[in-house]
Amino acid sequence: MVKIIQWIKKNKKSMKLANECFSKVKKDCFKFIKSQETKTDKFKNKEAMIKSFLIPLCYWISKKADKKRPYFVGLAGGQGTGKTTISSLVQIILIKFFKLKVFRISIDDFYKTRKERISLSKRVHPMLLTRGVPGTHDINMMLGFFKKIKSKKFKKLKLPTFDKAKDDRFNKKNWYDLKNKPDVIIFEGWCVGAKSEQNNTLKKTINSMEKTKDQKQTWRRYVNQQLKSKYKNLYSQLNCLIYLKASSFSLLQKWRLKQEHKLWLKSKKNSKLKIMNKDDVISFMQTYQRITQNMFKNTPKYASIILNLNSNHQIKSAVYRNR
Repeated sequence: MVKIIQWIKKNKKSMKLANECFSKVKKDCFKFIKSQETKTDKFKNKEAMIKSFLIPLCYWISKKADKKRPYFVGLAGGQGTGKTTISSLVQIILIKFFKLKVFRISIDDFYKTRKERISLSKRVHPMLLTRGVPGTHDINMMLGFFKKIKSKKFKKLKLPTFDKAKDDRFNKKNWYDLKNKPDVIIFEGWCVGAKSEQNNTLKKTINSMEKTKDQKQTWRRYVNQQLKSKYKNLYSQLNCLIYLKASSFSLLQKWRLKQEHKLWLKSKKNSKLKIMNKDDVISFMQTYQRITQNMFKNTPKYASIILNLNSNHQIKSAVYRNR
C-alpha cells in the first residue's frame, strides 16, 4: 500500500532529529549547493528541502542499510531533474550525520567510449552513436562493478568517469579510486530502474526522430531488448529505487538546456568542447523520450520512493511505498 509520508511533522522526536541533523550537515550541504549555482540560477528553499525531504530520506536509507553488506540505492529521474544534486546531498548527510561510508556513481560514467559507439552505430544502427539509451553503456563493466562490491574479498577499484563536454571517457588518471568497501552505493541515472515495453507498442512512432531515422524500428527494438535482458539483470540487484518525477517531458527539455548552459559556463567557454544549443538539446532528448515517458507512467508503480517535483525544480511531495 502506498502512503504519503510527511515524516518531519510526525512528532517532536523526528523534528528534533531533523534539526540536530541539519545543524551538522548545513555547512557542507550549502557549500555543495553554492558550487552548483550560477549568477542567474540560484537554489531556492534549500533549508526546507533538506529538512523536509532529504533528511527523512537519509533516515529511511540508514535504517535499511546493513553494514555487513553493501546497500544499493538506485536514483532515477529524467534529464535535468537534479539527480546529481540530490544524490550528492544525500551522500553528504549519510556520511556526516549517519556515519555511513557512501559511494556515489552515475550510470553516465559507464558510457561506452566514443570509438565503441561508432563501432556499435555501424554494426546495429547509426543512432547508437548518440550516448544515453540502454545499449550505449558498458553493461559488463557495470555488472562487474556490482559483483566486486558485493564480494567478501573486496579489493580497491578504479572506475570510469565520463566527460560529457567531450562526449568520451576521461583519461584513466582521472577515474574514481574506490579504496574501501562502502556501506551504501548510490547508483544514479536517467534510465536506472527502467523496464522494457511490449514489442507491439514499439511500432508507433512518438517523435520526428523515430519517424525519419528509425523507420524499420531497428533502434527501438535493440534498445528495448537491452532493457529486457542485461539491464533487467543489473537493476534487479538494487535494494531500493528512488524516482524523481517531473510533470512533463517539455519541462525536462527546459531543465536539460539549463544543464547545458551550466556546462558551458564551467568549461570556461572553450570553443573546442561539444556544448549543445537549444535545437541540439531538443534533438538529443528525442532519443530519451520513449523510455522517459514510459517511466513517467510506470515507475511510480514500483519505485520505493517517489519525489514529486514542481515546475520550479523543487521537491513538492514524497511518496514512500511499504516494501
